[in-house]
Amino acid sequence: MGRMSIPMVGFVVLCLWAVAVEGEYMKYKDPKQPVGSRIKDLMKRMTLEEKIGQMTQIERKVATPDVVKQNFIGSVLSGGGSVPAPKATAEVWTNMVDGIQKGALSTRLGIPMIYGIDAVHGHNNVYGATIFPHNVGLGVTRDPDLVKRIGAATALEVRATGIPYAFAPCIAVCRNPRWGRCYESYSEDYRIVKSMTEIIPGLQGDLAAKFKGVPYVGGKTKVAACAKHFVGDGGTMNGIDEGNTVISSNDLFSIHMPAYYDAIRKGVSTVMVSYSSWNGRRMHANRDLVTGFLKNKLKFRGFVISDWQGVDRITDPPHANYSYSLQSGIMAGIDMIMVPENYREFIDTLTSLVKANIVPMTRIDDAVKRILRVKFVMGLFENPLSDPSLAKQIGSQEHRDLAREAVRKSLVLLKNGKTPSQPLLPLAKRAPKILVAGAHADNLGYQCGGWTIEWQGVVGNDLTVGTTILAAIKKTVDPSTQVVYQQNPDANFVKSNGFSYAIVVVGEVPYAEMFGDSANLTIPEPGPSTINNVCGAVKCVVVVVSGRPVVVQPHLAKMDALVAAWLPGTEGQGVTDALFGDYGFTGKLARTWFKSVDQLPMNFDDSHNKDPLFHFGFGLTTKPVKGNY
Repeated sequence: MGRMSIPMVGFVVLCLWAVAVEGEYMKYKDPKQPVGSRIKDLMKRMTLEEKIGQMTQIERKVATPDVVKQNFIGSVLSGGGSVPAPKATAEVWTNMVDGIQKGALSTRLGIPMIYGIDAVHGHNNVYGATIFPHNVGLGVTRDPDLVKRIGAATALEVRATGIPYAFAPCIAVCRNPRWGRCYESYSEDYRIVKSMTEIIPGLQGDLAAKFKGVPYVGGKTKVAACAKHFVGDGGTMNGIDEGNTVISSNDLFSIHMPAYYDAIRKGVSTVMVSYSSWNGRRMHANRDLVTGFLKNKLKFRGFVISDWQGVDRITDPPHANYSYSLQSGIMAGIDMIMVPENYREFIDTLTSLVKANIVPMTRIDDAVKRILRVKFVMGLFENPLSDPSLAKQIGSQEHRDLAREAVRKSLVLLKNGKTPSQPLLPLAKRAPKILVAGAHADNLGYQCGGWTIEWQGVVGNDLTVGTTILAAIKKTVDPSTQVVYQQNPDANFVKSNGFSYAIVVVGEVPYAEMFGDSANLTIPEPGPSTINNVCGAVKCVVVVVSGRPVVVQPHLAKMDALVAAWLPGTEGQGVTDALFGDYGFTGKLARTWFKSVDQLPMNFDDSHNKDPLFHFGFGLTTKPVKGNY
């Protein structure tokens, strides 16, 4: 069957609307009208049921076109790993999103739904998309322009699947690497995190100075962004995910809040509330901060969204008293609830709370105005459907080249030579025989980490398209160089093979959120054994693939060189760009690297930060070496 052209699709949609209203002029559908007038006109036409529908975000798995139509659903999301089909193409994605959208457009008022997804290091749910380094690596670059370009590339790939809303960036200030989400944080220093909010105009487009602080999305190649998780998520006791941040008001506002000032100034469209508590009070129920500070003091005019079942978790155990939780969350100032599946319970409970005058209509109206403001500003009423011409953006060479640049700029050279006068790096490209060892050398899933294809990440090389570090090494060395790969060779094998040098790639296995919380922060076996077997027998550089600093001090003396590669994503060639001297090492630690976990928490501005293994801001540099053979 022939595919309709974009103008024809738009014409059909407009005709349906026109028939529905029998020629009546609908101000809210007129893009020439001011946004405020459009909101006012639409609001006066809406029933309570339609308003609560706008406040409802449901998961793709339960979001049929009929469900969206019958319940006036305002938003749909894909959770981590929630896809229309394994290895789905852009066309499969857009068919799904457009199908759901047509359900929304067929309602009485034709209000489009907004589809959201966790695109936190590229469009990471989608097969073939460019996977950029996680934020822990990007913070190392201290390069706001780079992250802005990454934001723009991510927006194009997200839009290519018909999706106009990304749950990014995470602007947490991770103060304890035990936290399983530390790799989602740019730094322990709020100043670096603040500078990295430049990803927001990359995702959304540049906001004109005269509109400072107003939600903004600059057209069909941009997406609504989401600053998260408000606020203090990176400061919990012992780094426990969703835990309790026990700090003074002064520390909360001076460490964890500053990035939100910049995010709002740059026009961020939405803010997601944190699961965590501040001094025992759940952020999802904190009216003082969500309404009093974020909305009233900072004048944030976009909408506030809950995290996945975040309102349910106001009580312990979660969902113990849903009516109370919902009342607390809505009255705190949350505008859209990520339900995500039991939408009838949410709609019915909130309807009852409003009819009982427990939740006032003024609160409902405030929430709906904010949601509609974002939808109007981003042009969703005029362009509710996908643009098939963007399909070629997914995993484009231009975006992969950008990711490769980000990888090499995010590397930190921590050691180079057992003495300064005998550096190992850059490595010679022409050598008779070299050894590559470690499970992370040939594992794209390990390179990418959590929030890649699946919520917790995927192990192996079949998850998506990319270049492993091993493949990059083979592409980089001279054709005459024999590359031998063994995951965990014994010392005798290493000693008896006459290797010129070895590259050992080890690190953490993928994780996300609470599954990454760690008390010991050790490299899992056989990583340490591989380091000992190889580095005890031949000159070696160890490349650590991890979402945070890990325990390396016991092994450091055996290494000739040590590189922190963080979670580099799909473009492993960025690692070899620096290892072999095509580019120099430039990265500086954006986190303090501890000797022992007993020292934690350990941050650059702590009075007790006396004896780290590598201090905040440390990083050896090298110069590019042309023709390095």
